[in-house]
Amino acid sequence: MSTVFSKIIAGELPGRFVWQDPDVVAFLSIAPLRPGHALVVPRREIDQWTAAGDGLFARCTAVAQHVGRAVQRVWDAPRVGLIVAGFEVPHMHLHVFPTWGMEDFDFGRADHNPDPAALDDAGDRIRAALRDLGHGAEVPA
Repeated sequence: MSTVFSKIIAGELPGRFVWQDPDVVAFLSIAPLRPGHALVVPRREIDQWTAAGDGLFARCTAVAQHVGRAVQRVWDAPRVGLIVAGFEVPHMHLHVFPTWGMEDFDFGRADHNPDPAALDDAGDRIRAALRDLGHGAEVPA
């Protein structure tokens, strides 16, 4: 059975993509911890990060680092958070978001009703930063 992330990747459900390559994608969270919260997801359905092969896990973390650099540049955050939780969707994913303190890691504070225009703006800003950082080939139009 396809996960919600597989349906987003396949275009069956909408997603605000900021990165696409043959193995990994990144798109904005629909319940952001902070503006700019992105999810890095392998295209292949893998239930949890411990089941990913070394190469795929390394690729996901490399993409998370690239997205994190863009997020930090856009929001001028002192840190970029990275969480591998895995309870929300049974498809491995890494949460990448700007952070100003440990309270930003609390999923109980996620915005479950974000403004679509704010999400669109965040996606545009991350894509522009990724292009500026030399990743234009992986940034969707």
